[in-house]
Amino acid sequence: MKRHNILIATFILLFASGTTLAQDPNFHIYLCFGQSNMEGNAKFEPQDTLNVNSRFKVLSSVDCPELHRKQGEWYTAIPPLCRCNTGLTPADYFGRTMVDNMPENITVGVINVAVGGCKIELFDKDTYKEYISTSPDWLKNLVKNYNDDPYGRLVAMAKLAQQKGVIKGILLHQGESNTGDTLWPQKVKKVYDNLLKDLNLKPDSVPLLAGEVVGKDQNGKCASMNVIINKLPETLPNAYVIPSEGCEGVEDRLHFSAAGYRSLGKRYAYQMLMLLKI
Repeated sequence: MKRHNILIATFILLFASGTTLAQDPNFHIYLCFGQSNMEGNAKFEPQDTLNVNSRFKVLSSVDCPELHRKQGEWYTAIPPLCRCNTGLTPADYFGRTMVDNMPENITVGVINVAVGGCKIELFDKDTYKEYISTSPDWLKNLVKNYNDDPYGRLVAMAKLAQQKGVIKGILLHQGESNTGDTLWPQKVKKVYDNLLKDLNLKPDSVPLLAGEVVGKDQNGKCASMNVIINKLPETLPNAYVIPSEGCEGVEDRLHFSAAGYRSLGKRYAYQMLMLLKI
């Protein structure tokens, strides 16, 4: 009887921990969110679609029939990585650089949920409905891609990804629409804290990498926001700012060129590789 009880207890333990055992510690997941520069404003070029390492994956956050992609499924990370008709993003060359500099048994996956022109308030799960209700029609149309809840979609996709791998970091590129907002660091920290809580991650356990907007050297319209972005680590010690100086911008002075995205994405990766001590 005692042996029988031990066998039952062992079976229950294994069953209860099944989702944990299914995780592959060598599948590293990164959550990417923000506004248009994370969404991908520049058209990707032939060089960006060729020779993408199959160890770099994207979890599609929307259905894209024309790309033969379904929401919630993994694919080799050939752009676009955000939505069906978006462009090149920092996430593209972040992932490529990561797999190029990590052991061959490591796979890198990204989830990209971004909305051009949005404030950080769109990702605040407590106030996003009010924010959307007062937004222009073009933004309301964009968030429809995520059932009017980009934060909720990011969390849902992240939970799905956790069945396969382990979340290692969060990439943020946002700030242009919050230019001059000195409360931005606190708002970002709230989103960060909510993400970790909703994904059952330990507080401060995952680094957040935040990219600067188009800088003064490129005559960026919102370059002054970089002063505020650089204060983020004072509010969120596990945050690291990715400099944009030298990353090529385009004529609108708000977005990066394809070359600029490549450079910025690599910088995200170099910072993450340092944190991983690789």
